[in-house]
Amino acid sequence: MAKNRYKGFKLLIVDDHQNNLFTLRTLLERHMDIEIHEALSGKQALELALAESDFDLIILDVQMPEMDGYQTASMLKIRKKTRDVPIIFLTAAFKTEEFQKKGYEVGAVDYLLKPIDDNQLINKISTYFRLIEKEREMNKVLEEKVIERTAELAQTKQHLENILNHMGEALLVLNPSGVIEEVNPAAIKMLGYDDNELIGMSIGDIFEEDNDEQAEAFMGTWLEALIRAGALTAIDARFVTKTGDRIPILFSRTALSDENDKISNIICIAKDMSGFVRVDQEE
Repeated sequence: MAKNRYKGFKLLIVDDHQNNLFTLRTLLERHMDIEIHEALSGKQALELALAESDFDLIILDVQMPEMDGYQTASMLKIRKKTRDVPIIFLTAAFKTEEFQKKGYEVGAVDYLLKPIDDNQLINKISTYFRLIEKEREMNKVLEEKVIERTAELAQTKQHLENILNHMGEALLVLNPSGVIEEVNPAAIKMLGYDDNELIGMSIGDIFEEDNDEQAEAFMGTWLEALIRAGALTAIDARFVTKTGDRIPILFSRTALSDENDKISNIICIAKDMSGFVRVDQEE
């Protein structure tokens, strides 16, 4: 096995006997080029785990004075910084099924009994490091996809904003009650208002049709028609500017629906027909 495998990984080994720590460190350093930290007690392990940057794996002895391995593991699992770090119990004393079950209950991913074959231990540790590597690779790919998708959405948003900002027709976005929520520069220029003055006004304040009754029914008859058809186009009407002037327009509006098929917004587009001569087609 190549010694430089898993370079950059951090491992914490916890045992109250210095000889056990030395033996385990020697074994690991013979097979892996990893960063190894040691703790002689549960209390010291907690202090190290909270003070150091994230550990990738913890090998924890069960039988220790003051704070045993089970208590140490429980404390590690309730802390945000260490709760996701895999813990392997390694013990020569607590070998019954009951103790093994308790080890898994407090959050261990493995429970190994001494004496343990060196190759078995190295293979166990390697397995968890490979899983961590795979997870990191997947997270990296996901992050790259998120960044790429975010950039695409930003580019699309900018493209749409450029279209709306430079289109010659006035565009207004209304809520279902006919209150203006958004406008483009062409609408502001056509109506003679400042940038934010139109926001919050009713469409009835700036719009009128030839037939007053139709104009008053904008959010009545028209809303019903929008619900049925989804769009109403080529309507001859007028915009009323801030100064009270009337501008002839060719008007269309489209309903946008939410997931419950209820109208969430109404998109209105108006073309300035000033200078155009209307020709009525004879039947």
